[in-house]
Amino acid sequence: MPILLIAIIVLILDQWTKYYIKTTMLPGMSIPVIDNIFHITYVLNPGAAFGILEHQTAFFVVVALVMLIATVYFYRYLVIKHQMLRIGIALMAGGAVGNVMDRIKTGYVVDFFDFRIWPVFNIADIAIVTGVSFIIYYLLYFSQKEEVEHIE
Repeated sequence: MPILLIAIIVLILDQWTKYYIKTTMLPGMSIPVIDNIFHITYVLNPGAAFGILEHQTAFFVVVALVMLIATVYFYRYLVIKHQMLRIGIALMAGGAVGNVMDRIKTGYVVDFFDFRIWPVFNIADIAIVTGVSFIIYYLLYFSQKEEVEHIE
């Protein structure tokens, strides 16, 4: 599956779920799905993960845009044969665009998955963490093996 298609699917899912939350709930409202374990809670997050660096919108937008530009720029120079790396890049890019769109529009990110033992998060956050995990896994376990095979 092409990287752009995966990134677009992540972006659409992210923006649609955030729109649904914003139009059906009020900030701070929480709906128990599994009481005291999993709730849908509408949170306006002006910071990054765990609420750090609150109200640093310009910083987050610049970092996300630099990361996206670097990804697009360097991607064309990489021969990416491994599907895990391709999917990781796509997930990370789609999630980053989803959150940066929120920050540009409103200065905060809409979060809503609430497991009560972890900070509230959204689809873009899931995509970013999953994508980065795929990339790290690839770098740790596959990139060195491919370099050795290429040298021999």
